Amino acid sequence: MRGALPDPPAGPIVTTPDMTDCLLLHATAIAIEGRAVLLRGASGSGKSDLALRLIDAGARLVADDQSELHRRGDSVIVRAPATIAGLVEVRGIGILRLDALAEAPVALIVDLIPAETLERLPARRSETILGLALPLIALAPFEASAAAKLRLALRAFTGPGLPVIMPT
Repeated sequence: MRGALPDPPAGPIVTTPDMTDCLLLHATAIAIEGRAVLLRGASGSGKSDLALRLIDAGARLVADDQSELHRRGDSVIVRAPATIAGLVEVRGIGILRLDALAEAPVALIVDLIPAETLERLPARRSETILGLALPLIALAPFEASAAAKLRLALRAFTGPGLPVIMPT
């Protein structure tokens, strides 16, 4: 079972001609309208659960539980390690194969945290990965509104969709 796998390291792991820098992260990646969202959290934090709800609403799987990141120009690109490409763990059912995207540019990072630790009005945050600043938010993944909040954040922080008023 995948639960027995160790967490991947969060440091450089591979260098190939098409990838100058590569990181392997403990994260699930889904894509909405071609823009990838990294869902980060400890084992059992809700990464696959939230990803499944988003996929059910039209998102595409990129990687489940482990995500390879590499820089391509002004983008961070995510893809699944070859050994788990197209696979998703569905707790209580097993490991299933889905029609996944091969890769997508990362547009948003989402840290999954318990609802009681979520800030009501957080300051706008970002995280630098492979030399590029990416928007970062925190969500409580098991809240009924988590998928809707993620979609709103993706539109607000990376697209022309919503005006954002953020505390400074």
